[in-house]
Amino acid sequence: MDPYHRPTTLQEALGLLAGPGLAIAAGCTDLFPATGARGLTGPVLDITAIAALRGIGEEGDHIRLGATTTWADILHADLPPGFDMLKQAAREVGSVQIQTAGTLAGNICNASPAADGVPCLLALGAEVEIAALGATRRVPLGDFITGVRQTSLRPGEMVTAVLIPRAQTGGQSRFLKLGARAYLVISIAMVAARLEIETGHIRSAALAVGACSAVAQRLPRQEAALIGARADATLIERVEAALITPDLSPIDDIRADAIYRADAAVELIRRAVSDLVSREGRAAA
Repeated sequence: MDPYHRPTTLQEALGLLAGPGLAIAAGCTDLFPATGARGLTGPVLDITAIAALRGIGEEGDHIRLGATTTWADILHADLPPGFDMLKQAAREVGSVQIQTAGTLAGNICNASPAADGVPCLLALGAEVEIAALGATRRVPLGDFITGVRQTSLRPGEMVTAVLIPRAQTGGQSRFLKLGARAYLVISIAMVAARLEIETGHIRSAALAVGACSAVAQRLPRQEAALIGARADATLIERVEAALITPDLSPIDDIRADAIYRADAAVELIRRAVSDLVSREGRAAA
């Protein structure tokens, strides 16, 4: 088999993928590091020439983000305010060069616990569109990433898009990341928060934490504790470690120990919630 393929249609790509041993390449910012010390051992399927896989558009009651849509594309797109957190994360995905080359689907398929986009996409209720020859399926993002560097992709399948329910794009959102420096760093902890505020109260809440467990996690108990509460300075008192840390399983590593990571996640959620309430207050003034 040829060592390098660059098809221009999805059907051609899926036909090639039906054979064994192909490594899919998009932005390639993680392809070589992910293959380990031995490097690539098989042929490459470069999907960047498939025009249908790139871009942002509307599809029924969803917003469709094509698999090869880059972080720079997201930054420059006109999107509802619920996407603000994803744009904030995009600004911190490596350097400008990485943002220009790196793709959304690559970020989720790499399945790093510290993938910046994943908490934001979880808080947007994202689904992953997956295609194979003759079949297409959708999987909630929370079910797609199954572990460290592990996904639910089957042989012959590839991600073709990320779908965001339009109903999940309202309100205001915030992404916060803790690392040794502001940019070009792997997170110690990161959070995404989206709040919908109506008549001075929290109508809905979506919270997610990354880099504090094998897979980024939504925080349903903490979300439930915020709903119905007044959207004022007292709201952060409802952000409780007891509602957050049981859903996490942080590790000890060279960047931070598990206790510090858990504490950082709670503090980042508090700051994100406080920022969103303050922003709402300024908009209403």
